[in-house]
Amino acid sequence: MKVVIQRVLKASVTIEGEKVASIDNGLLILLGIVNEDTQDDIKWLSNKTINLRVFNDENGVMNRSLKDIKGDAIVVSQFTLHASTKKGNRPSYIKAAKPDIAIPLYENFINQIQIDLGKKVQTGQFGADMKVELLNDGPVTIIIDSKNKE
Repeated sequence: MKVVIQRVLKASVTIEGEKVASIDNGLLILLGIVNEDTQDDIKWLSNKTINLRVFNDENGVMNRSLKDIKGDAIVVSQFTLHASTKKGNRPSYIKAAKPDIAIPLYENFINQIQIDLGKKVQTGQFGADMKVELLNDGPVTIIIDSKNKE
């Protein structure tokens, strides 16, 4: 399981012209899932994501977490995070989990983030053609892969 986390001043998700999610200060979390992902990956990645100290404290030092600032989050599924570009110029998405595996894990990840954060998070829609708009703050963008815990 892999996430790209972006610290944002604001972010939104629009599907077919309708804004389905919108936040101010917080994190936009792009989530990619592979077949081998488990509930352990979800728990570890959720905890890491909401406790990652990427928000500035009163001294301008990145020393506060999403949980500390009581920030908001949007979780968006993104199978392209597991693209392989080793051969040719067309990415292969063979590592990305198919919907029958990915959807339950995506939903479990959202639930775990909500439990760990103590509040509802906003989401995109799995498999939809989404327009994601954001104002990256910093910019701060971090990639975390649950398969690289050590």
